[in-house]
Amino acid sequence: MDELNEQRQQRLEKLASLQEKGIRPFGTRFPASHTLEDILTSYSSRTKEELEQSPITCRVAGRIMALRRFGKAAFSGLQEEGFRLQVYLKKDLLDEAAYELSQTLDLGDWIGVEGKLFRTKTDELTVEVHTLTFLSKGLRPLPEKWHGLTDIETRYRQRYVDLIANPSVHQVFRTRSRIINSIRGFLANRGFLEVETPMMHPIPGGATARPFVTHHNTLDTDLYLRVAPELYLKRLIVGGFRRVFEINRNFRNEGISTIHNPEFTMLEFYQAYADYHDLMDLTEQLFIQLSQEVCHTVELDYQGQQINMASPWRRIGYLDAILEVNKLDAQVLSDHTCAREAATRLGVECSPQASHMDILVALFEETVEATLIQPTFITDFPLDISPLARRKESHPTLTDRFELFIGGRELANGFSELNDPLDQRQRFEGQVALRDAGDEEAHYLDEDFIRALEYGMPPTAGEGIGIDRLVMLLTNQASIRDVILFPQLRPDRPA
Repeated sequence: MDELNEQRQQRLEKLASLQEKGIRPFGTRFPASHTLEDILTSYSSRTKEELEQSPITCRVAGRIMALRRFGKAAFSGLQEEGFRLQVYLKKDLLDEAAYELSQTLDLGDWIGVEGKLFRTKTDELTVEVHTLTFLSKGLRPLPEKWHGLTDIETRYRQRYVDLIANPSVHQVFRTRSRIINSIRGFLANRGFLEVETPMMHPIPGGATARPFVTHHNTLDTDLYLRVAPELYLKRLIVGGFRRVFEINRNFRNEGISTIHNPEFTMLEFYQAYADYHDLMDLTEQLFIQLSQEVCHTVELDYQGQQINMASPWRRIGYLDAILEVNKLDAQVLSDHTCAREAATRLGVECSPQASHMDILVALFEETVEATLIQPTFITDFPLDISPLARRKESHPTLTDRFELFIGGRELANGFSELNDPLDQRQRFEGQVALRDAGDEEAHYLDEDFIRALEYGMPPTAGEGIGIDRLVMLLTNQASIRDVILFPQLRPDRPA
């Protein structure tokens, strides 16, 4: 800490020196002619001779990430948005004030330069600097061993340092933006309208999750950060929109892990006159297109797992998957004792109070999910765990619902929507009973949503896709924290 304070003090002294010389240490506008990416993309193939015959002049800016001085010259490495370009500072090419300024530069400072491109003796593309502009003084030195910073806590807590030290991180988030833009284009081309719905709800709904609670002083009422936009998007279908989607934040007051963050990004979309089969087809098309656009292949390598995104994807029923993976007799599905015995044999812990359905859910989550490496639609979920999905006409204890699993993780959840207001009320009342019994994640009864259904909602299919997990898959990242710029962490308290 003493060394850090000493270095910071030295930089403060340089700051004062700059100010005494009339140089603004925190500059203003610098109209660059190119980004560093532009230079590298456009001119990396130019040879030494080509640059000499057809000179390229440029104005570029960046953070100083390397600085090698020798005699009356120096080579500096500038970095901008993860791209690096070398610049050459020489006394003979700069005026006296600029050369004197070049002698005060530190790692982490921002500068703007103007000059022409050339290649060094080692054939590195470089800017020969003729004009130097100081843009911003870095008062805090880069962390020791900043290059390739690997300390996970520092990387997530100080993402700005992570972005400086690990240029590859820029690429992950540039790719994330491309993925979201591609999703928007995919849906817009199919007639979906992008909408925005409330972030604060008087009644939380649309997902089985514990909400965050806040309070509105003027209205003197509690509000909930939304756990899902589902019930509002369905209201829009009632109102006459045929196809709608929203990409935005959801908030769930639950645990933090490599695949969970309390604040996360979700795509939800709803299509009138469709069912869950239509959405499975649409989802398959979307994921394949994204794989080809982002990864340029449908053969993905995710954390050492080879995943084939090519169509067709497997579809198997929820209960059938439990039997198939564990090689169980169908009696497990109808007999509570058999189900409990199977769970015990497979090492799946269930409380003595666990219902038959609780045991089946535990069997699925603990023995089936991790085996679903290749893209798989799990379909026909039990009614008891699908309070918003339409009953299967051929099997009323099941629903027209699916979840998509890839790499052993759920990435999407969709179903043919329940549009019967009487059935919906009964299911909400069942959820209220669970909540009264202590289940904090059970649904509330939303009278206004039922009223909306009573005005009539056409047959509709809806789906939610976790954007963060999708980005993890397409950028080969192991943790959700690696695809969220500022993930939620425990407070940074001194020991």
